[in-house]
Amino acid sequence: MAVLELWGGDDVLPDGAMVTVVKNRNGKIKKIKNTIMKLSELLKNVEPLQVIGDTETEVTGVNIDSRKVAPGNLFIAMRGTQVDGHKFIPKALELGATAILCEDVPEERKEGVAYVQVESTEMAVGPVATQFYGDPSRKLKLVGVTGTNGKTTIATLLYNMFRKFGYKAGLLSTVCNYIDGEAIPADHTTPDPIELNELLAKMVDAGCEYAFMECSSHAIHQHRIGGLRYVGGIFTNLTRDHLDYHKTFENYRNAKKMFFDGLPKEAFAITNADDKNGMIMVQNTKAEVKTYSTQRAADFTAKILEEHFDGMLLEIDGKDVFVQFIGRFNVSNLLAVYGAAVMLGKKPEDILVVLSTLKSVNGRLEPIASPDGYTAIVDYAHTPDALENVLRAIHDVLDAKGGHVITVCGAGGHRDKGKRPLMAQEAVKQSDKVILTSDNPRDEEPQAIIDDMMAGLNATQKKKVVTIVDRKEAIRTACMMAQKGDVILVAGKGHETYQEINGVKHHFDDHEVLRDIFGIKQ
Repeated sequence: MAVLELWGGDDVLPDGAMVTVVKNRNGKIKKIKNTIMKLSELLKNVEPLQVIGDTETEVTGVNIDSRKVAPGNLFIAMRGTQVDGHKFIPKALELGATAILCEDVPEERKEGVAYVQVESTEMAVGPVATQFYGDPSRKLKLVGVTGTNGKTTIATLLYNMFRKFGYKAGLLSTVCNYIDGEAIPADHTTPDPIELNELLAKMVDAGCEYAFMECSSHAIHQHRIGGLRYVGGIFTNLTRDHLDYHKTFENYRNAKKMFFDGLPKEAFAITNADDKNGMIMVQNTKAEVKTYSTQRAADFTAKILEEHFDGMLLEIDGKDVFVQFIGRFNVSNLLAVYGAAVMLGKKPEDILVVLSTLKSVNGRLEPIASPDGYTAIVDYAHTPDALENVLRAIHDVLDAKGGHVITVCGAGGHRDKGKRPLMAQEAVKQSDKVILTSDNPRDEEPQAIIDDMMAGLNATQKKKVVTIVDRKEAIRTACMMAQKGDVILVAGKGHETYQEINGVKHHFDDHEVLRDIFGIKQ
């Protein structure tokens, strides 16, 4: 949406709330609700250790970022992994905060400001944000998707499916957030609780009936989804990832499990019976448990009848359907989508009709045909398991036709270093040639990351590998190597349109690089 400009001041809604009337450059008028709430109301679902000041203080907004504080706001001092928000209480007061939610009450306090002490601001911020924005998740049919791989695909396909059914719907994902058809750029897999509730409230205001969201392990562990009510949850799979944060695989698994432990009994929990952690996820949930599988008996089942680079013929719950996806792991993703739609009350035959029209999510096993007769595939695979799955999917189609596989991949800086040699091993195992290159090195030395990957290979495996730090040159070299019938996998970045180097994001899009090499107009 274009930049909004003030047009006609304030107005009043039927419920008595104030709104600001604005218009965009095209002259479209919009009313933005200005919520004002007493501090006592905001604390309705929070148990303070102590309150210093007047709880009848009126609050005009809530913030965890002191730079965004406006007059009348409640500032919540969060203890982050990098910075302690308590240090910014003076800045929030300077900008006009009239209430402070904190774990440690400052010795020097400003007169007229209410100070609320809680045991954990991390746990309190979700319920506070939910209350301020009118508990929006209870006004939507909200479904959460968690697991290592497949979250974006499943959430996005459900969003697209329900819009095709004629409903207004919202999406919260790694790639982009959507309020019905309006795109809102995404910076994190799951936003902070304030931004999250604000987005959900906007979905409600826009008339959305459904919302689908990815729930990352970080967000679950940090209580970013605290206070939200889900009608359903989906578990995809669990493989090694984010151990730089969680430290152990068990901690990572338990963070995912917390999501299902918190589902209400009225909700559904759909789990992947093919994953060894699938039933562990739902062993303590109060929700109605349903399973999906491509390998064994389950509530929702599927098998592949035919595979091609333009799609697969599947049998889902005994009915044939052609889908525009490749890869056996995508059968599981599509089955999860099917199961969730059934649990949300849609007829199986109607679901299959829409499923056949859906297309791959940006940067997920996305093919780009070369004029020279080979195929490049862009995929977000950035874990050993995801890389293994994508390469297996390519071989499932390619092996019947012949041709070689050339893989271009790297690993992110300041992330789990233990997966770097594993990534290289998976790439070499299923590729005829591998080019190790930069992903998002952040402020690590790109060559050092590549060296960590190479450390996982023996002398024979290293003969398959070329290292090129410059990602564009690595992709170009792969294209020079490829011949008719070959497949190039460009893995790791997928939908991303940037490369982060020394803390700065530079524009970089694997799709654009490939199309430029192929001479395809952008």
